[in-house]
Parts: sequence; structure tokens; C-alpha cells
Amino acid sequence: MKILKNKTVFIIGASAGIGKACAYSFANEGANLLLAARRIDKLSELAKDLRSKHKIKAKEIKMDVRNYKEVEDTLSSLEEEWMNIDILLNNAGLARGFNKIYEGKKDDWDEMIDTNIKGLLFVTRQVLPRMVERNSGHIFNIGSIAGHEAYPFGNVYAATKFAVTGLTKSIRLDVLGKNIRVSSVDPGLVETEFSIVRYSGDEGKAKNVYKGLKPLTAEDIADAVLFCATRAEHVNINEIIMTPVAQASTAYIHRKDS
Repeated sequence: MKILKNKTVFIIGASAGIGKACAYSFANEGANLLLAARRIDKLSELAKDLRSKHKIKAKEIKMDVRNYKEVEDTLSSLEEEWMNIDILLNNAGLARGFNKIYEGKKDDWDEMIDTNIKGLLFVTRQVLPRMVERNSGHIFNIGSIAGHEAYPFGNVYAATKFAVTGLTKSIRLDVLGKNIRVSSVDPGLVETEFSIVRYSGDEGKAKNVYKGLKPLTAEDIADAVLFCATRAEHVNINEIIMTPVAQASTAYIHRKDS
């Protein structure tokens, strides 16, 4: 079992949901945390709580993964103690809208593509070279079951997550022989802010996504990530696809009558 104490973990999209749950999970193992998101106020609260409860180092940085120059400048200006990242968790991602492709909005498409695909590329491009130099590291991409099978009205979101699946496999090929592990954790229905964002703050519509079933929680995903991260050095968990018991696929979901 790999020991994570004093390892440096960089979590993108750490201000809420899966990223936040993973932060607590890694902190519980004694890892030091570099936390990035756009909402610096929430990050500051999280970092303060992690330092207090777990006696670890935690640093928050405001960063928009869609902006390559901002990503490059922010990460290149880090203090030396934060430069050698042991684990990168690419967790920034979102869905916007729920329309057929011929009714979709360009702005929604751009935001999903820029965040889910280009954001992952921008951050990985800055972090991975130092892992290659050190011959050590672990890249996590948080994907989705939608990256394995499409579903009605999920068109562009699914396309971005298919891209994440392809990039994860490609990165694994590119770092072969460099002693770097590459994993993806691809959940089905998880109750976080995801649906609220998709429906532009309409909490009623967001709640209906999970109506009549018990969805996964952010902590469930964090458990899976930690499992991958703590395997013996020679073991790489390539991919975990996980769903609630009530979900058989993207489109087949059993809902109990309320």
C-alpha cells in the first residue's frame, strides 16, 4: 500500500463536490494539498479547515483552467515546495444545458469544451513534465459514464467526456516507461452542484435528476480515487466506472415512486 503522508496533491476544482471530498480524503492520509478553483473564498475556507483538522500544509490558488496563460503563469510562479506535485487530480468539469444538438447554444458548448477538455490539457501540460523529469507521479482524470456511452440531450457533454477517456488512454501511452500512473474515475449519477450548474441554478430541475433513487456522493468518488492512489507502486488502476445501484447505464435508471 502506497503511503501518502507528506506527498503533494494538486486538486483542480477543489472548492466543492468531488474535489472538496477528495481534499479531505487525501488530507486524512497526511498529504499536503495544493487547491485550485475560481472561487477563492471557498478555497480559503477549505484550506483553513484542512490545516486545522489534519495538521497538513494546504495552499489555495485562484485559477481558471480555461485560460492557458493564467494556468501557465500561476503554476510557474509557485514556491519551490509546491512545484514537485506527486498527484494531479483533474477534476474541473461541468455540463451546460440539456438540449438536442440542433437546439444547443454555442456558449454552452464553448464552456464545456474549454473546461472539460482544454482545461485538462492546459493543467496537465504544466504539471506532467516535472513528473517525467522525476520519473514519478500519478495523474487522475475525473471522467464520467457519459464518456463511455451517450444519452439523450447529453451530446456535447458526452463528447467532452469521451475526449477525457481518450486523453487518459493517450497520456498513459505517452508516459510508458516513466514510472507515472494514469487513472480515471468515471461516475454515473453523483449528487453535487453538477446539476445545479447544468440547469443554471434551477434547484427544482436539479433535484429531479436524483428523484426516486439514492445517487452516489462526492465521498464515494473520493473513496475510489484514494483506492487508486494507495495501491502498491507497481499497480496502476486504469479506470473505475461506478454508478448507483439504481443506474444500469446512462439511460437506464430505476426510480422508486415518491
